[in-house]
Amino acid sequence: MAVESVTPLTAADQGVSRLRKDRERLDTIDRYVRGEHDGPYTPKSATAEYKLLAKRAISNWLPLLVKTPAQALAVEGYRRQDSGVQGAASSVEWQAWQANRMDARQTAIHRAALGFGLAFVVVLPSPRDPTRPAIRGVSPRLMYAAYDDPAADETPLWALQLEKLPQPGKGEVRAWFYDPQGVTELAIGGRGGARITGYTAHGLGVTPVVRFAADIDLEGRVTGVVEPMIPIQDRINQTTFDLLVAQTFGSFKVRTIAGLAPEFERDPKTGEVVYDPNTGKPKVIPVQADASRFLVAPDPDTKFAQLDETPLAGFLEAIESGVRTLAAVSQTPPHYLLGSVVNLSAEALAAAEAALTRAVDEYKHLFGESWELVLRLCARVARVAEDERAQVLWKDAESRSLSQTVDALGKAVQLLQVPPRALWPRIPGVTSTDVEEWAQMAEDDDPALRLADSLTRATAPAAEGTAGDATA
Repeated sequence: MAVESVTPLTAADQGVSRLRKDRERLDTIDRYVRGEHDGPYTPKSATAEYKLLAKRAISNWLPLLVKTPAQALAVEGYRRQDSGVQGAASSVEWQAWQANRMDARQTAIHRAALGFGLAFVVVLPSPRDPTRPAIRGVSPRLMYAAYDDPAADETPLWALQLEKLPQPGKGEVRAWFYDPQGVTELAIGGRGGARITGYTAHGLGVTPVVRFAADIDLEGRVTGVVEPMIPIQDRINQTTFDLLVAQTFGSFKVRTIAGLAPEFERDPKTGEVVYDPNTGKPKVIPVQADASRFLVAPDPDTKFAQLDETPLAGFLEAIESGVRTLAAVSQTPPHYLLGSVVNLSAEALAAAEAALTRAVDEYKHLFGESWELVLRLCARVARVAEDERAQVLWKDAESRSLSQTVDALGKAVQLLQVPPRALWPRIPGVTSTDVEEWAQMAEDDDPALRLADSLTRATAPAAEGTAGDATA
């Protein structure tokens, strides 16, 4: 469909059709992350007890695969090249970030992008103040974006966001059509088709929708961390179910007796054998066998034996093998899933987390470009000059102690002659606001600067008098 022929009504039909097509896959991912897995295989004649064990066999490892890299992704600063590090905290873009509470809300966007492989952020002028940006994250289950080049374009040609997916006979739902000129509000799902209910111009010149893709190829296809892991998760659930069945029905020794005549229940008054009214057979007195009793038989041909329990070690090893496969394929350190950390040195721990570190570094490059575009759109909304060289600053979440970091930065200052102030942002936990405050404190405490200020104030009246005389 050509760009010129796209209208809000035609885009509504196209966008809803594509969302319906992708919804089954995305709903499956969402269901698995929330722990609603496909049950393990059970025979058709399975009893209620087997079905209960099948429910208990669900061991949801997938949220940890999303949370682990997401917890290492946190934007904590923004640096414009025209203002430097010291002016980052006071920039219009970073003020918009703080005003929209993105320190906390960025986590949901990162987790959606990692889980589904895709997430969106919409930047629009605030209804109360047109120069104040409003940043909102949108799930890929509710938004479709059309691109001319899906792999390379920064912003889409247009995008459609739904309040929820319309269902036949369930009434209309709200939708929003975004294009480079404005936002068109729609009502979709009615008997008469989609209809326009409102329009608001934003004047940004581009569609204000930014895509966050965790893994995108040259054809624009995206893949999250959850979908490839679903077959492995199902295999772990099946092995856990087999373990529970063996544990419930075969994990104990079974005692057997051969050649022992059963004792029948007798009436205490008449001494006659009591018969079961339902079956018509004599009632058998069950053999009492526990740890405090001996079994004695009057017949010498009676044989006592026992059946050994089913070994569970194989099931446990299979489950651990499945979890290790899950960790290897998802680049998650095995000790994060298995909890087996015993006397690991700092070097061994860093080696174990090397794969995760590389994955997080890749996500920082991918998501960093998206966040920089979001903040440039904020600058456009605030009507200030955009800085295409600006960069976001990520929190350092590697497993290093503060003393190690400070020691390394100190050596960089002494051996490489790096200016100390340039290394302040690299200290873990230090934000752009902290760096700006430190710079101001350093200027206030500098005796040379204080002397210069005092000399300036002392010579200012004389200079004013001389200027007045010259003017006279």
